[in-house]
Amino acid sequence: MDTGDRLLTPGEVAALFRVDPKTVTRWAAAGRIGSIRTPGGHRRFRESEVRALLEGEGEFDEDNPPGGPAPQPGTGTGTGTAPRAAGSRPGGY
Repeated sequence: MDTGDRLLTPGEVAALFRVDPKTVTRWAAAGRIGSIRTPGGHRRFRESEVRALLEGEGEFDEDNPPGGPAPQPGTGTGTGTAPRAAGSRPGGY
């Protein structure tokens, strides 16, 4: 069943949502956005579905974006926890 819909790479989708391509891959793995696997195992996304999400016609809306809550200022993660310094261990040991 060929709908003639253009397929987008994770990088193309990421540029539209202004996120990192790995974030798009995580959304797909979590089922937040539909994807197709190529014979080589790469993910592709239907342009019509991506456009619908961008325009608010899809499953997500402004209060519930595909990536979850927006990052909190100063943390960069949206989880409320600051990243640890390289080589540091949790618990301080």
